[in-house]
Amino acid sequence: MKFSIKEEWENGFCQYKLTDHSLDSSVAILPLHGASLHAWNLALPEGPINIIDNYTDRQALEDEFDRSYKSAKLSPFVCRIRDGKYEWRGRPHEFAKKFNDGSAIHGLLFNKEFTVVEYMADDKGAQLVLQFEYDKDDPAYPFRYTCRVSYTLKAGNRLSVATTLENTGEGEIPIADGWHPYFSLGGTIDDYQLRFSADHMLEFDTALLPTGRYVKNDSFTEGSLLGNRFLDNCFLVTRKENEPVCTVSNQASGISLSFLTDSSYPYLQIFTPGHRKSIAIENLSSAPDCFNNKLGLVTLQTGEIKNFLVEYKVDIEN
Repeated sequence: MKFSIKEEWENGFCQYKLTDHSLDSSVAILPLHGASLHAWNLALPEGPINIIDNYTDRQALEDEFDRSYKSAKLSPFVCRIRDGKYEWRGRPHEFAKKFNDGSAIHGLLFNKEFTVVEYMADDKGAQLVLQFEYDKDDPAYPFRYTCRVSYTLKAGNRLSVATTLENTGEGEIPIADGWHPYFSLGGTIDDYQLRFSADHMLEFDTALLPTGRYVKNDSFTEGSLLGNRFLDNCFLVTRKENEPVCTVSNQASGISLSFLTDSSYPYLQIFTPGHRKSIAIENLSSAPDCFNNKLGLVTLQTGEIKNFLVEYKVDIEN
């Protein structure tokens, strides 16, 4: 078969490795660590490269995860909630665990152990399906829902990541979905070309939370060298059918990465860490603090299901 999938242990991680043998490329997923995308290894003429900025081993993950959240699944909320507080149907809620800035951050599933419910491989691709049953685990989010994540590695260095959320409890629930991967295409991100289809971003206050206003910013609509610019901003995507919402590339390595989404991810968060070795490009269903400001907030009735989809596509110039 052209594709394969297998479970293996490496550097203290239990990982599922999806491989495209025709391109000698592979993707590694960590079910026991939030269903996170741990590696995407590509074969280049000068040698292999992993374009996912990950954790070197299990100890590094345990030491750093609650600061960097690399490749975290963002659910049931994305980014920050102001002071960790929100009100739902007249009842106040407050998360006990907060980030160092006092906000609740990046949801509740980033460190959960997902269950492998299905996997397969054939000549067309390899797929891994993971699931987590959230059952009122945190008193500040007293609801039940199921999160199912499907990773599918396809021909042509394409990786599809589909998420399904289902309200399995009683009554309507607030929810959002997103991802927090860091991509490293070689060298420093100062030399990366960045283009995304958005000409407005959300205005943030000093707590990196939306004020409710939008600011004109079309710096990257035609593509631009990132240079020494610092970004920690959320953009409202102007989506065009069958076109990437974002493309990032490094001419030196010859790697270009495109992001294709459906309408379920109308927001794009871009973050450039201080080390400048990778860039976080986050597809989001809602704006930060959506439980309070309701920007893009998804609500699910009992038994209702919502699907989210992003596909990453790598092109390599030889």
